[in-house]
Amino acid sequence: MIKVKTFVSELQIFHTMNELNALDRQVNDFISSNNVKRVVAVSDACTTDNTGATIGIIRVLAYEE
Repeated sequence: MIKVKTFVSELQIFHTMNELNALDRQVNDFISSNNVKRVVAVSDACTTDNTGATIGIIRVLAYEE
């Protein structure tokens, strides 16, 4: 059965690379600690504020256990 897990991260100016690396670690830790056998899909979407500036990222992981 395919399951879906969502991860979110706030992005701040001049800290984006560190926050993206932390998000990658969070997803990889989830994969290794939950016996994920197959990753079906990974998708990223950005969130914006009222001026159009990117303020966050949502990562969706579809997987099979």
